[in-house]
Amino acid sequence: MDFLFSTLQLLASLTILVFIHELGHFLAAKAFGMRVDKFYIFFDAWGKKIWSKTKGGTEYGIGWLPLGGYVKIYGMIDESLDKEQMNVAPGPDEFRSKPAWQRLVVMLAGVVFNVILGIIIFTMIYKTYEKNYLSNDVLTDGLYAHELAVEQGFQTGDKILTVNGKEVKRYKDAVGLTTRIGSIVEVDRKGTTQVVDVKDIPFKDFGRPFLTPNVKMPVGITEVKEGSNAEKAGLQSGDVFKRIAGIEVFNFSHFTELLDKYKGEEITLNMLRNENPAQITATVTEEGTLGFVPKLDGYDKHYSLTTYNIFEAVKYSMADGWETVYTNVKGIGRMVEGKESVRENVKSPIGMIQLFPSTWDGRIFWKLTGLISFILAFMNLLPIPALDGGHATFLLWEMITRKKPSENFLMKAQVVGMIFLLTFMALALGNDIFNLVSGLFK
Repeated sequence: MDFLFSTLQLLASLTILVFIHELGHFLAAKAFGMRVDKFYIFFDAWGKKIWSKTKGGTEYGIGWLPLGGYVKIYGMIDESLDKEQMNVAPGPDEFRSKPAWQRLVVMLAGVVFNVILGIIIFTMIYKTYEKNYLSNDVLTDGLYAHELAVEQGFQTGDKILTVNGKEVKRYKDAVGLTTRIGSIVEVDRKGTTQVVDVKDIPFKDFGRPFLTPNVKMPVGITEVKEGSNAEKAGLQSGDVFKRIAGIEVFNFSHFTELLDKYKGEEITLNMLRNENPAQITATVTEEGTLGFVPKLDGYDKHYSLTTYNIFEAVKYSMADGWETVYTNVKGIGRMVEGKESVRENVKSPIGMIQLFPSTWDGRIFWKLTGLISFILAFMNLLPIPALDGGHATFLLWEMITRKKPSENFLMKAQVVGMIFLLTFMALALGNDIFNLVSGLFK
């Protein structure tokens, strides 16, 4: 049931994203008087579909293959590879009869709609779910440098001033993906400005603790999971951890960092139970966990948080979109250079299912949908035939040179692009299936 619910969430997310993307193409085409034969969410491969209805000359439908969607605009060389429509002189309502700039607008409209959707979603998240943010300015004691940060040259007490020359206002921006994927960071270290050159941190280490506010925050237990190592060791709800293997616990990130060091090992836990000292021996799982729901203080108990106004919400939504694109560009570059594994990082919808939780969490669902919307916009802009970016590239060439590529060339380019995309999708599916099968034998 957990896998099914995660799958349904992914399908719901993709349905929203594909609908909005194709709606951009559809509305732009209609605005310029182009004939639209089909509007499909997901592909009706081999003529198979879940539902369809024809209205106003357009067939609206839902296909069975959830790998995207399409708007079939008459007179345009697209996924259908329909050659018959090219054998007659173009009519006034055809894509190919319109000026190049209008065709370019139609091709880019889907990308623009996905960007707008991403901004709207993140603005909604900031105004509805998160509401407040931790300002970088209030961290008067600087940041606590975990092991990964120390390896990069940070020290506990550092106050981040700029990342890649840009002043950061939110704490999350100071320590986010842009910082971790390789950056030049200026810090205030005991009153002097120092520069930390953050090297490319491997993707596999992105989940490790990095930099957290330099304030001690207790780690307690809300609930002990049934059958867990925590239950077997005698841990109880209300316990507060003080030391792990003799090391004082600073905050929850530090706590997880310590457990990760002792995977599969037996350790001594010192804690407070009903305000009295207690000591217990427990075994850490191979995943670096004990098996309990933590009780944590929020940063609002230690710092004054800033409430997002609507202008800040929109501003940071746009910034989040840019960061998503920026980190994806750098990530692709890393894989091309061989610094990151293609097998581990390229995912198909099967792998994406694992991103969605097995229980409903509106914030996580919408955040993932917003992120995927930005990624979808970026991926569609790549200059690959069969993608919006490929079509746009040929149109820009036509506008600059005043020479329109032949329909035969465009047809062949479309085929090449589709072969490339199908090969890429096969690789992604193969990766996910391999990872799933490998996980069964661990």
